Amino acid sequence: MMRSRVVGNDIGLFSLLLQIVVFVSVGASLLSATAVAQSTQTAPANADPSHYHDFRHYIHAVPQTPADYQPITADGRLGWFTRSTIGPRSLLAGVFSAGIGTAANRPYEYGPHWDGFAKRYGMRLTGVSTGNAIEATLGAAWGEDPRYFHTVNANFGGRIKNVADLTFRAYQPDGERHLAYARFVATFGNNFLSNTWRTQSEADWQHAMIRTAEGFGARAVSNAVSEFVPLIWRSMHHKPAAESAFANNP
Repeated sequence: MMRSRVVGNDIGLFSLLLQIVVFVSVGASLLSATAVAQSTQTAPANADPSHYHDFRHYIHAVPQTPADYQPITADGRLGWFTRSTIGPRSLLAGVFSAGIGTAANRPYEYGPHWDGFAKRYGMRLTGVSTGNAIEATLGAAWGEDPRYFHTVNANFGGRIKNVADLTFRAYQPDGERHLAYARFVATFGNNFLSNTWRTQSEADWQHAMIRTAEGFGARAVSNAVSEFVPLIWRSMHHKPAAESAFANNP
């Protein structure tokens, strides 16, 4: 009886902490959502400036040459970490992930109920924040750029290739794409490190490898959203893409 009461208190405390995190996250997301794309390159003389501000999302274009690449700033790296961790896209992905896990009751220790949903949501949030923190920190030390760079006027195949390529590679200060070492360390390290606080049924190297594969898959999906959603939005509003690149900073 005493053990059940203690477990119940732990679950209640966890749920309360999770609610606080979610409320703070949503508030931060709403604040960050007001940021709009900014152009740091010279636009064509006949271009409509509104074309650069028609989608409320940081859009960074693939630089046409290595010399056109502008490295990410310290503020930009912090903004990337914030948006990738507690931005609307990440929070919504957590709802789907926790919902699927609850419906399938995986891991079974959490149970198929709201408390289980809260635990799964919280577990994902801690994993995402840890991985992003590792990638941002190592990336800052190594000059690795975590941002996704949007193609301009590319065909469908070119866009898919860009999505896949930037899942595993990233820009370096030389303006070229290289293997994203910080991302690999963060993805593998986060998923193996989380074995120390996960439930027994999924705290092994096999599940860590599965989560690592899922992590790269989630990165590819996120890249696809960044690539195609602005294109769809502009098409719906009949706004052509600008000839010059979108913002490369922050």
